[in-house]
Amino acid sequence: NAMNLSPCPPDEEFCPPPNSADALIVPLPSGGISRDNLRSRMLHTAVIIAGGEGSRLKPLSNNKPKAMVEVNGHPMLYWTLRWLKFHGIKNVVIGVAYKKEKILSYMKASKNFGLNAQFSVHTLEGGTAQGFRLAISRFVTDENFIAMNCDEVTNMHLPDLVRVHEKKQPLVTMALAPFYCRFSVVETTGDGFASGFKYGHMLPNAPVSIGIYVFNREIVNHIPDTGSIEHTVFTPLAKRRKIACYWLGADEQWISVNDVKNIREVEENPQLFQLKHSGKNAKRALKIL
Repeated sequence: NAMNLSPCPPDEEFCPPPNSADALIVPLPSGGISRDNLRSRMLHTAVIIAGGEGSRLKPLSNNKPKAMVEVNGHPMLYWTLRWLKFHGIKNVVIGVAYKKEKILSYMKASKNFGLNAQFSVHTLEGGTAQGFRLAISRFVTDENFIAMNCDEVTNMHLPDLVRVHEKKQPLVTMALAPFYCRFSVVETTGDGFASGFKYGHMLPNAPVSIGIYVFNREIVNHIPDTGSIEHTVFTPLAKRRKIACYWLGADEQWISVNDVKNIREVEENPQLFQLKHSGKNAKRALKIL
């Protein structure tokens, strides 16, 4: 059965996560939309790379692509589409590869969640470079658009990322978050003794990309036929000052789902599913397992 779309009441600024499998939060139809969120409507399109196998998520990824592995009761793809639609995205291009028929069937059964959806087939061997290049060249005509991996769960306020891109006008604007070290960080004394240990320690001076970007369409001219977009595209563009950065705010958080432990981490951080049209998210420390 197709999933129904359940919009937020116009008088509610905050929308909790859906309580059942047939609900999807959508943007407010009228009233209550902040000026910031209206500005984000300037971007209507998102390219999502959802072609991965998810080998580190086995056995949960047996017989399904990574994007269809469930997190908090829904496939990862669901949470990506929910977040994008909440912030006004209307068109999505989904890059598919491994067991693509699972994603196509899911989207068809869900009537594409009310989005204008296109599907771009690439190969696993072609990597993210091939995935993005084909998806953009086949289906994207917008000058600027959102680009992301499908395994990112975040409550980031998308208009803030867009605003940085509009201001700096680079080829890429990259969302950054502080690195959470999953090893024990050892504190030492000057005379060679350990004085303490911190696990899950945030390293604010070691930013990492969260896999969510704004692209200018000109980037397609810089993407090779195959390879990793991080190495083949971002590295040379950074040297030319063509990549702007947006730092997640103190109330914005993100977890990349790459293994079973990451799924548990997402489910232990319900604030990741709490989206707001304006203002700040409720501050809550990210729980790292």
